[in-house]
Amino acid sequence: MPIDIRMPALSPTMEEGNLAKWHVKEGDTVKSGDVIAEIETDKATMEVEAVDEGVIGRIVVPEGTEHIKVNEVIAILLAEGEDKSALGQASPPAPTSAAKGEAPPKPAPAAGKTPPAAPAAIASPSAARPAAPVAAVSASDSGRIFASPLARRLAREAGLELKAIRGSGPHGRIVKADIENARAGGPRPAPVAGVPAPAVVQAPAMSDQQILRLYEPGSYELVPHDNVRKIIARRLIEAKQTIPHYYLNIDTEIDALLALRDQINGAAPRDKDGNPAWKVSVNDMIVKALAMALKAVPEANATWTEGGMLIHKHADIGVAVAIPHGLITPVVRKADEKTLSQISNEMKDYVKRARDRKLKPEEYQGGSTAVSNLGMYGIRDFAAVINPPHSSILAVGMGEERAVVRKGRIEVATVMSVTLSADHRAVDGALGADLLRAFKRFIEKPAGMLV
Repeated sequence: MPIDIRMPALSPTMEEGNLAKWHVKEGDTVKSGDVIAEIETDKATMEVEAVDEGVIGRIVVPEGTEHIKVNEVIAILLAEGEDKSALGQASPPAPTSAAKGEAPPKPAPAAGKTPPAAPAAIASPSAARPAAPVAAVSASDSGRIFASPLARRLAREAGLELKAIRGSGPHGRIVKADIENARAGGPRPAPVAGVPAPAVVQAPAMSDQQILRLYEPGSYELVPHDNVRKIIARRLIEAKQTIPHYYLNIDTEIDALLALRDQINGAAPRDKDGNPAWKVSVNDMIVKALAMALKAVPEANATWTEGGMLIHKHADIGVAVAIPHGLITPVVRKADEKTLSQISNEMKDYVKRARDRKLKPEEYQGGSTAVSNLGMYGIRDFAAVINPPHSSILAVGMGEERAVVRKGRIEVATVMSVTLSADHRAVDGALGADLLRAFKRFIEKPAGMLV
């Protein structure tokens, strides 16, 4: 029986993707683990590996096709001993999405009829929420096992059966840590029971046609949204409608931090070409200070779920990185345990691969808080939106010379304003203030981050 190759759900937020490139053609023989295609998700371009062995019987969706829904058939694999005559038994392909540069066709209204206007009433929760992607669980009803390509390769090398391993990744997906635990014979991390997010109710809004009528034809250019912008828009609505934000602001003096950074960078060894082994930035030191503050105030290192509070054992800090048409938040794992030079080099790698759309899902998922720094743009202070499932985010402004009063005397100091946005369900106001106070202590006495 031919095997359907379907558009995979490569991240929890993925509902559709673009088929950037095929690495195989019809008639090619593939085995489990072979890279067969490249898929553009909302965050990155990722390689897709074959799960089964066989011969590519038919490529249903050509490369360059956009907006392919998760679980849509993209190719058909012939099992051993089958030929193309067996393709008649395969599932009929769903209508393919539009290729690059083409808009999906819209049915024309019947002659003499005007399409009904969109209702202005508030949509019901079920209608308001976009269709959820097919959940990636470790074993589906059809027996298919969901695992990351890296996890499959490690399991194959270790001689482990994936069906005997319980996944701890998003929606039960088997990830690298599960394979390592199984290989070591250690306990397997149990995934937290999924709790459906509160329904998002859309407020009445102007339709596209109503908005367009406000502007003179020819006075604008309509630029279609790409996947990144659609996902950002949806998640921002979800964040602001489901997370009770509150905001705390504090000023920090960073002269001592700047002096320490100069000493650290001046001590960096150089290679034969004269390149330093590291170049620590102020942002790297902010990430480290926030991680240390979370260790000092562990109750703030939390994630809200309906079933209970997750208190994290490590400080995993997301860092907002601007990419074309949006942003992404790679996560520095165990930032509290890493040196400043390690954080610096890791962030340089993340930034480069983020802008090339080469980050892996496990590199930008998870974490309990994040840093968003707009100081380099000359922004003095701002408030950022929390990125679920985080319980907070620290918005960082620029450092600038300001007049400060010390013991009745006016002096000049380099001051940086930061604003903490926090989820009041997980981090109460006093707890958020404790976190900011600890952060300020590490920023103003930065030697404490080195011991």
